[in-house]
Amino acid sequence: MDLIEAKRVSKSFGGLQAVADLTFNLRKGRIKGIIGPNGAGKTTIFNLISGILSSDSGEIFFKGSLLNKLKPYQIAYLGISRTFQNLQLFDNMTVVENVMVGLHTRTRSEIVHALLRLHQSREEERRIFEQAYETLRLVNMESRAFEMVSGLPFGEQKLVEVARALVSDPEVIMLDEPVSGLTTQEIERLDDLIRKINAQGKTILLVEHNMRFVMNICEEVLVVNYGKMIAEGNPSQIVSNQDVINAYLGEELSIA
Repeated sequence: MDLIEAKRVSKSFGGLQAVADLTFNLRKGRIKGIIGPNGAGKTTIFNLISGILSSDSGEIFFKGSLLNKLKPYQIAYLGISRTFQNLQLFDNMTVVENVMVGLHTRTRSEIVHALLRLHQSREEERRIFEQAYETLRLVNMESRAFEMVSGLPFGEQKLVEVARALVSDPEVIMLDEPVSGLTTQEIERLDDLIRKINAQGKTILLVEHNMRFVMNICEEVLVVNYGKMIAEGNPSQIVSNQDVINAYLGEELSIA
């Protein structure tokens, strides 16, 4: 089953063609990677799927429903969440509060309820806290729940952002350069976490420059250059594809 389908999607910024007539799909339960040189359009693809940008042409579907006209919060509510290349955390909030923010599309209480501390608001706040705390357990960060997120090491801040993407129980999680800036040990920890999330039924779409990480964890890889698809397939097919080698890898990459 295809969860996400992009059909002939294009996006330009002035004279720069960031995405050009791109068609691809994301099947349920898969871990799929998008790779390519800097400026190839990878993050733009994420922004188009998540509604941060609107396409110039083409269509993007989630489980058969058209996403093109929807706002980011509406797309998140449908079941697509994401992280960002540059961390988007609130430094003046605790770890658990940052994760609770990920449930904003699931809240029901109106602002007057919150201001008056009515029962409905208190119950909802308790439920959101418990859900956020349980998600921190999933990423092994519950011991840091009440610390200020600004005081955490960079690798743990990345885990907080993943937890925030997970807390709303989405069907698809999009990870934008998840292991960028991490140590070898931190990469191994995140690798284990992504596999664990996937084993629980989540579908993963990721953008990453660390080729060894991509080729070891992804079942499918989409390669883009100048906004166009130049190859798509499993890791073995990608690392031996001459067009990919010429455009990006430079030489064959062992995936053993």
